[in-house]
Amino acid sequence: MQITRRLEFDAGHRIPNHNSQCKHLHGHRYALEITLSGAIITLEGVSEQGMVMDFSDVKRIAKEQVVDAWDHAFLVYRGDTAVLEFLNSLAGHKTIVLDVVPTAENLALVAFKLLDHAYRDTYNNHLTLERVRLYETPNNWADCLRKE
Repeated sequence: MQITRRLEFDAGHRIPNHNSQCKHLHGHRYALEITLSGAIITLEGVSEQGMVMDFSDVKRIAKEQVVDAWDHAFLVYRGDTAVLEFLNSLAGHKTIVLDVVPTAENLALVAFKLLDHAYRDTYNNHLTLERVRLYETPNNWADCLRKE
């Protein structure tokens, strides 16, 4: 059985070597979808009986690991030194420095890596993170799949 939870957040970024508009500082209303697989919990008397995982727990973990850190932050590539220097000059600015260019593809991969260890098999139901889908816009997204 698979379940998916969607969360949204706002963040800025730029693609420094892009040949078009994305080379400029800009922001998006991102959406993050987390898909987990596992057996339906059959343990009598537990709150999660009949579920793969409580959706509120899926949300809590995603917020702790990714969403709260990235929401209203600027996601910047470590090698984008001019922008990084500018952001560091802004007192108290929320900046997330990444080792990769913050494309939708790379952000989906980073989010997958951050979340993979966080979803544990609490009820021995073979809970596994299967996919992280990151929407950069309503029409553009990237999928990071476990099998990749």
